[in-house]
Amino acid sequence: MTSQTSLMQSAAFNWINGEPAPTQEHLECRNPATGRLITPLARGQASDVDAAVRAAQAAGPAWGARSFEERADILDRIADGIEANLDVLAAIESQDQGKPVSLAKRIDIPRAVANFRFFAGAVRHQELPSHRMADALNFTTRSPVGVCGLITPWNLPLYLLTWKLAPALAMGNTVVAKPSELSPLSAAALAVICKQAGLPDGVFNLVHGLGPEAGQAIVGHPDIKLISFTGGTATGVHVAGTAAPMFKKLSLELGGKNATLVFADADLDKAVDGAVRAAFTNQGEICLCGSRVLVERSIYPEFERRFVEQVKALKMGDPADPNTDVGALNSLPHRDKVAGYVDLAREEGAQILCGGEVPELGPGLEGGAFYAPTVLAGLSTSSRCATEEIFGPVVTLHPFETEEEAVEAANGTRYGLSASLWTTDLNRAHRVSAQLQVGMVWVNTWLKRDLRTPFGGTKDSGVGREGGRWSLEFYSESKNICIQL
Repeated sequence: MTSQTSLMQSAAFNWINGEPAPTQEHLECRNPATGRLITPLARGQASDVDAAVRAAQAAGPAWGARSFEERADILDRIADGIEANLDVLAAIESQDQGKPVSLAKRIDIPRAVANFRFFAGAVRHQELPSHRMADALNFTTRSPVGVCGLITPWNLPLYLLTWKLAPALAMGNTVVAKPSELSPLSAAALAVICKQAGLPDGVFNLVHGLGPEAGQAIVGHPDIKLISFTGGTATGVHVAGTAAPMFKKLSLELGGKNATLVFADADLDKAVDGAVRAAFTNQGEICLCGSRVLVERSIYPEFERRFVEQVKALKMGDPADPNTDVGALNSLPHRDKVAGYVDLAREEGAQILCGGEVPELGPGLEGGAFYAPTVLAGLSTSSRCATEEIFGPVVTLHPFETEEEAVEAANGTRYGLSASLWTTDLNRAHRVSAQLQVGMVWVNTWLKRDLRTPFGGTKDSGVGREGGRWSLEFYSESKNICIQL
């Protein structure tokens, strides 16, 4: 186990060719719950990306030549290192991102462990097709793409970085990654853990900095052959516009405005619990959060009563407190954006059932980016607050009369990432799931993930799929070989 102090010692630096690489310019990394400075942070530029790419290129041939089993063994050792430092990493993630430390311990860090273990097993047991013709044998091989650029968001820092990094490494690629400048510390800690696990120098490189500087340099670098980006839709448009003309392999996981559909035959206790969890986990700062709740009118009054009651019971406060349910938003500007949407909802005629304010939480948290869990009612399903991604602890409630009306409302946004529906009617579950224009549907649950399944959305929620065999295919080049017998 490594101490929190030692894991954070490299946080101010880029990580290039297996060692910290200082820069001339720095940003500030602040605790969003207190506003206090945690550490200076390297402000990487195009020259830093160039250095990282050169290191990745130099390390590529030897790493790609290793067997799948050898690479899988190192992935397992990285998983061991993350697991051994669970408490330390959870504390880092909490103070850096604002999420409750209990959530980081329960979800974020274990999921990072699972990502490495899963893809270690996946490459050990992958099956490649072969086809016997009358007079020939066809078979398929997979080789590394080369240098991969991974750009990850601020809401699930380690969780999403490992989701991309593990399969990229498993398939023999080298990596230049840029975490969000708003929550970079767990990525820096991961670089140390990878080094300790025996990952060769240059295989994993980290460049901190701003999107228009370091991020743009990664996307536009001619020697980076693949881009995996998770973030906002507007930025995704720019990433695609830069990468596509260069024929880079591209995966974009973008925004969401996900619907929770509750039918009258649903188990109401489970539906209310699930809808609250879907709306307010990680302060609503998850692209998969159910921020629109559509409820059949016959049960709407009872659902609304129970839902609001549970939301009011959520404990908001210091993310370091293990009893906290709702922590701080990631930054003050983001808090102000969320508050602006609630102000807009008031203008649109919304009824504020709870929340709708910046809370007073006591000493030490006065400068924090907190916003009370907020429930809005009385809005049209076509209103801005019901169709635009707010990405915070704000949910809208809407009654519906018919199944057709519910499906139409659920599909009535530019996004198509996920949805959840609650019903005890199996026929309805199949029928509605087939009509929802999304990449993922959960029935009588939310965010129950199996790493073997594809992850991604439709419409403005992105392009491409990652997860299971889809990740192995994305992070490799397939080659067909035909031998005349």
